[in-house]
Amino acid sequence: MWTAYLILIVLLLILTILPKIQNSHWIFRVPEFGKIQITFFILFTFALGFVVAENLENFWYYQAFLAILFVYHGFTLVKYTPLYPVKKYSQSNHSSQKLKFISANVYQFNKEHHHFIKLIEKYQPDFFLTMESNAEWEKALQPLEKEYIYQHKVPLENTYGMHFYSKTEIKKAQTHFFVANDIPTIEVHLETENGYKFVFFGVHPPPPSPTEEETSKERDGDLLSTAKRVTKIEEPVIVVGDFNNVAWSRSSVLFRKTSHLIDPRIGRSFVSTFHAKYRFLRFPIDLMFHSENIFIKELKTLENFGSDHLPVYCELFIDHQNDEQKKRIDKATNEEKTEAEEMIQEGKEENGDRDPVVTED
Repeated sequence: MWTAYLILIVLLLILTILPKIQNSHWIFRVPEFGKIQITFFILFTFALGFVVAENLENFWYYQAFLAILFVYHGFTLVKYTPLYPVKKYSQSNHSSQKLKFISANVYQFNKEHHHFIKLIEKYQPDFFLTMESNAEWEKALQPLEKEYIYQHKVPLENTYGMHFYSKTEIKKAQTHFFVANDIPTIEVHLETENGYKFVFFGVHPPPPSPTEEETSKERDGDLLSTAKRVTKIEEPVIVVGDFNNVAWSRSSVLFRKTSHLIDPRIGRSFVSTFHAKYRFLRFPIDLMFHSENIFIKELKTLENFGSDHLPVYCELFIDHQNDEQKKRIDKATNEEKTEAEEMIQEGKEENGDRDPVVTED
């Protein structure tokens, strides 16, 4: 057992170091996803040490090292808990009405369409986004079009299709293909009944993994291209989707800084979504960012409807006269802007090997 204790320490050290190496290969990027689980394993190993201690001469050095690792990971993770102080804001008489939306990676091969329809009927969002939605999903969701009369549809069979449905009027909508002609990002301009305009971006870049993309170049390039586009828009902005990324990764931080947007999970919760079936192996990869005049009232996951992702539910309002959130915006340095541009170019140059039609194994 003492040997197992030492092996765990070495493994935890490796998993901590790998993400610090700025290499886009999935071997270096995947450990970022497991920071929450790694932190729990550090605690487990620390407790295990008291049970299996044999070499007392070095025991406290090992335990002190584990404590340092815990503090290192905890310093990042605590920001995504209610322990981190963030002011809560209330609606005023000059803010918009409350808006509700749902974002869901439906899983292209999920045949339980009726469960998702029931979810929408239960929570009655003002608008919702689906990812991995293909022609079959589009057909299945047709009954909702009676109430959600505004739509923007990008049906694809490669697991990167995307659909947007809204009760709120769509003024303009377009589909971007920033780094690859089979990876869409949608941009939808909306206006509420009382005249509040805002822009919604839906994103779903490919993940770095041994079974999909070898590197994170396309993912990072796509996200940072979206960030660059956001800075050219004057209206309030929401960016939502399956980022295939975590909020504390280098590319997510660059996204937040270059887009001048706010991460609403800070001071709230992780809102972990994938994998829906495995609670203790669940990562927060369905993210959201918003501009300073959008205020979040509630952000949480909803019940599983048969997908491998849990849906994300959000309530928000818009207030142009409240500028208190401006101090939450971190802006990129010149060096970070240069790094972002390099990552965008690398993403465009990367040749993702994807089939136009993906079938379930």
